[in-house]
Amino acid sequence: MLATYLIGLREGLEAGLIVGILVAYLGKLGRRDLLGRMWVGVGVAVAVALAVGAVLTWGPYALTFEAQEILGGALSIVAVAMVTWMIFWMATHGAGLSKELRGQVDAAMDRSWFAFVLIGALAVGREGVETALFVWANVAGGSDPLLGTLGAVLGILTAVGISWGIARGLVRINLSRFFTWTGVFLVIVAAGVLAYGIGDLQEAGVIAGGAPAYDLVGLVPPGSWYGALLTGIFNFSPEPTWAQVVGWVLYVGIVLPLYLRVMRHRQTPKPVGATDGAAPAPNAVRPSASARAVPAS
Repeated sequence: MLATYLIGLREGLEAGLIVGILVAYLGKLGRRDLLGRMWVGVGVAVAVALAVGAVLTWGPYALTFEAQEILGGALSIVAVAMVTWMIFWMATHGAGLSKELRGQVDAAMDRSWFAFVLIGALAVGREGVETALFVWANVAGGSDPLLGTLGAVLGILTAVGISWGIARGLVRINLSRFFTWTGVFLVIVAAGVLAYGIGDLQEAGVIAGGAPAYDLVGLVPPGSWYGALLTGIFNFSPEPTWAQVVGWVLYVGIVLPLYLRVMRHRQTPKPVGATDGAAPAPNAVRPSASARAVPAS
């Protein structure tokens, strides 16, 4: 539940900040009449995310066991790829997000009314689909479906409240630090999802099986509360195969150092007079200056 809560919180906060930037900029331009179209797009994005979640939850039941395992393994790997791309994209593009969104709004004013619907849909759609896919992959790996879904919903609701507080100037939060540490956490969670996906593909015969690399059943019994906690958060397996162990180690060993290196580069002070192409323009609109609504991560 903790893993899905943090997934919902992070993705929901990203979407909330993007929507906040759009609302603030349209307000500054005196075009609040366009907000209705944007909210239609946001509603479409939410509906698509829910539809993706429903298909992932109930769609595979009509398939054979082998087909279910292949689908589950493939989607788990896709979920890992998407969340990896997401944390690196936020780390490298977060500082210029406000400028990019304002440019999209300016361009949309010269197009049809549908352009603003599309902006609203894209602003939330990516995070919505990523949330649905990653939560499903985490739950499929051993989490209780009800608790996993509840955790994601609570995380999203928390993100909505924080985003509203930032927009009103009521909440102060170091978003750079928040996204940095949740990024580290998601790398570890994604490694567990990857190992689970490899296990599914092994059960389907797509990847060669093999004897367990080690046996920790004596230390972490399947029915223990801490075993359930580790499984629910990190997709921990007390008897992983060598392919799962190698996949987990390679993913964490490659992705985590690269991510931390990118974050250190983003946070390194620049010499006086230096410019950063991703930095917001002087008149950038932010939901709340004090909250640093656009993370420099």
